[in-house]
Amino acid sequence: QVQLVESGGGLVQAGGSLRLSCAASGMLFSRNAMGWYRQAPGKKRELVASITTRSLTNYADSVKGRFTISRDNGKNTVYLQMNSLKPEDTAVYYCNTALTAVTYVWGQGTQVTVSS
Repeated sequence: QVQLVESGGGLVQAGGSLRLSCAASGMLFSRNAMGWYRQAPGKKRELVASITTRSLTNYADSVKGRFTISRDNGKNTVYLQMNSLKPEDTAVYYCNTALTAVTYVWGQGTQVTVSS
C-alpha cells in the first residue's frame, strides 16, 4: 500500500522559513514524479511545486524564488524548503504522486500558518 506522510509544518512569522518533508513507502520512489500542493480555507487546492524523476522542477509563479523542491531517492523523501514566507502562504500542504494516469495518492497534509 502506497503511503505519503508529510511533516514539518507549523507556525512561523512572516519572513521566516520552514522545511516540509514527505516520506513515501510502498512504491518505487525513484520512478515517480512528486508534487507539493496547498489548500487555503475557502480556496481550491493548487500546485505549489513538482519534481520529475530526473529532478527537473516546476513552481507556481507565487512561490518562484522563495520555495525549493528537492528529493532524496535514498530516503524515499521529497522536501519543500520555504523561505521568505508570507501570510498568503498559509494553507494545508499536501504531498502527491501519480501511480497511473488516473490514480493519485495524497498525504494527510501538514498545516503551515504564517503570521503577519
